[in-house]
Amino acid sequence: MEWNSPVSTLKGIGEQRERKLQKLDIYTIEDLLTHYPREYKDRSEIIKIADLPMDEPSTFLAQIKEEGQNSRHGRLVYTRMKVYDETGSVGVLWYNQPYMKNSLKMGEWYLFSGKLQKKYGRKEILSPECERIGENFAGGRIIPVYPASVGISQKMLRNLMEEALSQMSGGMREELPLWLRKEYKLAERNFAIENIHFPKTEQGFYDARRRLVFEELFILQTALYQLKNTLEDSGEGIILKKKKALQEGEALLPFALTNAQKRVLKEIEKDMTSGKIMNRLVQGDVGSGKTAVAIITAYWAIKNGYQATIMAPTEVLANQHFESFQKIFEPVGIEVVLLTGSLKAKEKRETLEKVANGEAQMIVGTHAVIQKGVEFYKLGLAITDEQHRFGVRQRSTLADKGENVHTLVMTATPIPRTLALILYGDLDISIIDELPPGRQKIDTSAVDSRYHQRIYAFIQKHVAAGRQAYVICPMIEESEKLEVQSVLNYTEELVKELPDCRVACVHGKMKAKEKQEIMDGFAAGNIDVLVSTTVIEVGINVPNATIMLIENAERFGLAQLHQLRGRVGRGSEKSYCILVSDTKTKVAKERMKTMTESEDGFVISEKDLKLRGPGEFFGIRQHGLPELKIADLYKDMAILKEAQSAAAELLKKDRALEAVDHQLLREHIEGYLEEKSLEM
Repeated sequence: MEWNSPVSTLKGIGEQRERKLQKLDIYTIEDLLTHYPREYKDRSEIIKIADLPMDEPSTFLAQIKEEGQNSRHGRLVYTRMKVYDETGSVGVLWYNQPYMKNSLKMGEWYLFSGKLQKKYGRKEILSPECERIGENFAGGRIIPVYPASVGISQKMLRNLMEEALSQMSGGMREELPLWLRKEYKLAERNFAIENIHFPKTEQGFYDARRRLVFEELFILQTALYQLKNTLEDSGEGIILKKKKALQEGEALLPFALTNAQKRVLKEIEKDMTSGKIMNRLVQGDVGSGKTAVAIITAYWAIKNGYQATIMAPTEVLANQHFESFQKIFEPVGIEVVLLTGSLKAKEKRETLEKVANGEAQMIVGTHAVIQKGVEFYKLGLAITDEQHRFGVRQRSTLADKGENVHTLVMTATPIPRTLALILYGDLDISIIDELPPGRQKIDTSAVDSRYHQRIYAFIQKHVAAGRQAYVICPMIEESEKLEVQSVLNYTEELVKELPDCRVACVHGKMKAKEKQEIMDGFAAGNIDVLVSTTVIEVGINVPNATIMLIENAERFGLAQLHQLRGRVGRGSEKSYCILVSDTKTKVAKERMKTMTESEDGFVISEKDLKLRGPGEFFGIRQHGLPELKIADLYKDMAILKEAQSAAAELLKKDRALEAVDHQLLREHIEGYLEEKSLEM
């Protein structure tokens, strides 16, 4: 059997079972054996029936000596039987599993695991797991528990793992070179795969996990470093001259730059005069002034005879940027155009013509700027905003619209540095860690829904004083499954609750034009209260809005709550963020506490990573973070640093991975980049 053999080659897998496994992304033997356990149950200690403790998970051996009985109470089917060992007997009970009566065979011994509980005067083991014990039974063991789906039981997965390990025994190829395994004290691959599924000792499990976590992070990091090398090797970068244009660009702004902005511009200047292609990420909290840096950099590129473009993830944000660039550039004779999917055919044709003949020097748009048919006259600088919503491939597609184009990437989502190294391993990173002077602290409070009347009165008071408010809901329509405020229903409710306020709503299912009209109305002060989904998370700038009310705040991650809060506090007036949540879970309480205590996006992002883990950090998978099968970027920080060092060391020794003992590794990394191309 081969590593890439279809999983259907295993005994007992027919078409139906194969389809169920595919729901877990299991197609091959490799997919199966890298479907790692999410936790383990310790069944190594077997106790006697007479010694079973109350209300504690226990494992015991027992024999079937009498037939079980099925009985019905309403919709519930009860299956009861007594099981025995040499110290006595105990009752076992299953709910709605009538087949258990016949599946346990008379005279056979079984290993049972469950809790002894007292209900209605009876002591019984409720819904125990059990497996038949053969003659070769050598004692209890650590049992893996896997991520599963409907129709695939834990027992089935364990049996398939055992069968696959038996078939592959010793035949899993080793991709990490021997020198690397020795230097970082890593277990051999066959040992690691076997012991991650069925650890024989505690040390065996730790050695197996360390090896597999290291391997996963090492492959990812090596792939990103290689991508970066490819970008660096792809040609000489455009060398920008006329440095005086940087000072001119700065003078166009109606405010002074912070020291952090000046530092980042120095780093950009160094990149764009070095002869290499710039690939730089500018990270900065909401309101830290990334757009100002982009405007100055674009002005410099344009003054050197090139075009500049900025790609935003939404039409709302693209419109916002268009207004910002137009306001600064048009008075000095630089033509700015907007390119989005909602342009009418004639407008689009005229805009594309201006982009192609060089008449348009600054092009602002959504992903429409990377579509076929968009030809630039002389593109020199490509900027992407809110980068985590795009990916490496989309960014390189934009850069490919010209020759040796410099790339500047911006994000207002504060990302812990180690995570940024994984997400943006192909970029150099700059951080704007200073807010412009005069920005006021936003008062943040966390309350439950009993406070609604007080909140409404508070909103009315501020609207009467000429201010505006945002209200954020996590859903568009009511769902029977989730008791969360829906935008449409909540808007109707607010119209009644706030009779003196002009209330409107906006959400992602609206047509772009309709959405833009409402956003423009709010920005112009014609709407007092804007009810919205997270569509306003990025891109809308209304300095007069001073209240951010977030309903069902527990349904948002910390990073997202912080982004939403950043929509207020943009003017000179005192601003407020109110988080409403009735959820009392530990994680929800921790989140609310963090939001009320900190305004530092990087502190908040570290906490978010700790509470939710990297898989959920950005809310949706498309945000570019490769899905990790075993590594936990918070827990495995030390291993991540080792893997990064190892990847750098490997590529220093053999940049193209041409050495004989690096061949398998090179194949794996090429396949990895191919497979992840959509996500990365």
